[in-house]
Amino acid sequence: MQKHKHPTTETAVSGTPATVPHPPAAEGAFSLLLPPLQRAVAEEGYTIPTPIQQQAIPLLLAGRDVLGCAQTGTGKTAAFTLPLLHYLTEHRRPTPAGRPRALILAPTRELAAQIGDSIHTYGRHVRVSHTVIFGGVSQSHQVRALHGGVDIVVATPGRLLDLMQQGFVRLDEVEYFVLDEADRMLDMGFLPDMRRVIAKLPAKRQSLFFSATLTQEAQDLARTLVHDAAHVAVAPEQPTVDKIKQSVMFVSKKDKNDLLVVLLRATGMGKVIVFTQRKHVANRVTEHLNDEGITAAAIHGNKSQGARTQALGGFREGRVRVLVATDIAARGIDVDGITHVINYELPNEPETYIHRIGRTARAGADGDALSFCCAEERDYLRDIERLLRRPIPVDSKHGYHCEAAKHATGEAARPPPKQQHGGRGRPSRNTGARPPRPQGRPSHGSFRGRS
Repeated sequence: MQKHKHPTTETAVSGTPATVPHPPAAEGAFSLLLPPLQRAVAEEGYTIPTPIQQQAIPLLLAGRDVLGCAQTGTGKTAAFTLPLLHYLTEHRRPTPAGRPRALILAPTRELAAQIGDSIHTYGRHVRVSHTVIFGGVSQSHQVRALHGGVDIVVATPGRLLDLMQQGFVRLDEVEYFVLDEADRMLDMGFLPDMRRVIAKLPAKRQSLFFSATLTQEAQDLARTLVHDAAHVAVAPEQPTVDKIKQSVMFVSKKDKNDLLVVLLRATGMGKVIVFTQRKHVANRVTEHLNDEGITAAAIHGNKSQGARTQALGGFREGRVRVLVATDIAARGIDVDGITHVINYELPNEPETYIHRIGRTARAGADGDALSFCCAEERDYLRDIERLLRRPIPVDSKHGYHCEAAKHATGEAARPPPKQQHGGRGRPSRNTGARPPRPQGRPSHGSFRGRS
């Protein structure tokens, strides 16, 4: 959605002009929504729908299933929450305890919480109740909310299945089902859990399937969910070309911490996200920055929900200047005003680089993306540049420039074997074969508890 400055009317009262805001008229797809929803959208300063909203909202209001290809930052959350609020307001009925009318499934706690915030924001003038369910916190509050009867449940798969098995929630009355960020669900090994949830849904329902990429695996899953679906797609913005100034700094692994501190103390760096591949590295970087007097907080799957919420809140409000994050924990986080993204560790998949740097240069602002590259990451950088179809400019004017890293090839240009299969897995360059995706994660293991 694009923000619009509200027009004002001036009236003379005792010689003093008074300014009274008038919400702008809704445009495009927004004009199809109920007046209370139009009012909430206008109060947020939005008047013009984004492309995904313009495409999806009319289809959803008409009751169609939708298969959407759109990334975070395109406005897709409003594209499905606004029609859902419209539907539930137009078709009001009592909601029995533990039997929601709508279910939105998200891969991470942070994304689930943000969807819940959107429902609260856009539903402020309608009588639609919701709750957010995720692991890492006590379930007592979530159980109380379900017992009171809620129209919408936003959930991560692990905790939802736990509460279903305990008898606190049933899905047999769900009329509206949203699977958000399906590709990330698959990456995180949630396919068995998703199938268990889908099996409990009624056949007659409206279904929405959103994914940033439509791999063959994602398309196979979509076919089990949507029927006669309308396809909507928004080509991802090209932040790497238009709005983000990119650079790569060749540095030895042992000098990364010192280079990071030098950069963060330079003028012009405001709110910064630092990306690492591994959780223990995120912790170590955060500790080093705080020791150097730079306020930083880490966010990753091993952090408690309270710690993650506190870190993200402090970052959003400016009390924390640097958020050190792993990719899965950061997925779905949309924070305004990020001036710089720093890749402390390069990702082992080039597409992840695009997702990372897209955290800056939001809402028309400019942004910078800096990447550290040591010798063993040199092949990762080559993969990224192959995806971008151009080299990333090299910044060698820093005190830690490493020529060995810049020119590394062969065995020196890739991580030791034990690191090559981190995350989703990177194939060994000796074989050229991609390792198989892990299929069955324990349904009650520690992995799910991080969802």
